[in-house]
Amino acid sequence: MLRYQAVAEVIAEAVRQEKKISEIVLANQAQQLEKTEQELYAQMENSFEVMCQAVVQGQDPKQKSTSGLTGGEGFKMKRYAQSAGGGLCGSFMTRAMSRALAVSGCNAAMGRIVAAPTAGSCGILPGCLVSLYEDKNLPKKDVVMSLFTAAAFGMVIAAKASLAGAQGGCQAECGSAAGMAAAALVELSGGTPEEAADACGIALANQLGLVCDPVAGLVEIPCIKRNVSGMMIAFSAADMVLAGIKSEIPVDECIEAMNEIGSAMPAALKETALGGLAATPTGMRLKAQVFGV
Repeated sequence: MLRYQAVAEVIAEAVRQEKKISEIVLANQAQQLEKTEQELYAQMENSFEVMCQAVVQGQDPKQKSTSGLTGGEGFKMKRYAQSAGGGLCGSFMTRAMSRALAVSGCNAAMGRIVAAPTAGSCGILPGCLVSLYEDKNLPKKDVVMSLFTAAAFGMVIAAKASLAGAQGGCQAECGSAAGMAAAALVELSGGTPEEAADACGIALANQLGLVCDPVAGLVEIPCIKRNVSGMMIAFSAADMVLAGIKSEIPVDECIEAMNEIGSAMPAALKETALGGLAATPTGMRLKAQVFGV
């Protein structure tokens, strides 16, 4: 039975059984939770549907966060994708950016979202997977199954390091989400379990040291836009691996490095809003604007 203490353990089991990571995780979790695979799949399918709904809600041009600091980013990016010939990154990626912004904006507006793995990083997996489902016409079952792969990597990260910005900085939130998404993207693209691990490692390595410095202590600035950056890193990591590029540092060692960096990070840079962008003159002014102090 899988313990999710190391990615290497998960990969070895997938190779041994000659199955996708998602398949062995679904079977393993059904056994551990004493549920049928059909029940667990239905729960994950519901989570994916919530992601799709959050995209729609977050693309409402009238959407505003309760603080008033953010709102409408998902709509603006969607409009840009439609009117600017796809923009510099092309129409697929600009639409994906819109979805990542939309889900993060939905969270800031107190809408219903899936913490994937956290609310602060909720836009990264939907930005990747909803885009493949809606724009690339991938079968819904395959996309839902890929969430089990993402979950496996998330469980290992949680066991070996942290998923919380308050403990490990934003590298633990958006970094973890990007790594999880990269692994899911590789599986959806026909990659091997080993390649999924490499993609996660590359994504994590590119966000090591990312601090958590929310302006006014709210999950809005810079969090919403960091979801777009994390999503882009997930896509680029997956593409690099699918092109034959490996992660020189094994993913388990990347996770351990992330944990060490998080432990060394000062408290001012771990969700306390006492450092980084939160402590800039504009950050302090926005805090006063929200709270009247």
